[in-house]
Amino acid sequence: MEPFELVHEQYSQMIHKIIHTLRIYKNHHDYYQTGLIALWEAYGKFDSSKGTFTSFAYSYIRGRILTELKREVREEERGVELEEGATEAGGDDLETLALETLLSYCGNLTPNQTKWVISHSLHMLSISEIAELEGVSPEAVKKWRKGAKERIRQAILNQTFV
Repeated sequence: MEPFELVHEQYSQMIHKIIHTLRIYKNHHDYYQTGLIALWEAYGKFDSSKGTFTSFAYSYIRGRILTELKREVREEERGVELEEGATEAGGDDLETLALETLLSYCGNLTPNQTKWVISHSLHMLSISEIAELEGVSPEAVKKWRKGAKERIRQAILNQTFV
């Protein structure tokens, strides 16, 4: 296989073309970096018995850029919702109040279950995003979720909060 520097030179125009095709006009440099990282990962994972590198790289880069684009749109929407929801209290005060309220339900949870509650409820992260953030498998996060839900239900039924 040829060195990655040569692959980068050959496929940098492909990354720019994908960004242009997807009509990305903001944060062009960030998306190029995402595409470059995807190219590097595709370069490492490519299996020549399954087709050409060009088509593999194109699909890999385009998929990664689309994933990043969706994540950014989701974050922007969450930011708008928070701004609209913040009335007289400042944004920090509102987040602090929400965190304190959530923690009042987490008194009898394990630290990992509490991480799931905060990450999911306050930061609106998906199971896969939490798993990536914490460096564990999605199945582990699902177990945290299941345990947290059971304990919170039980606490609500017994009205035993900290």
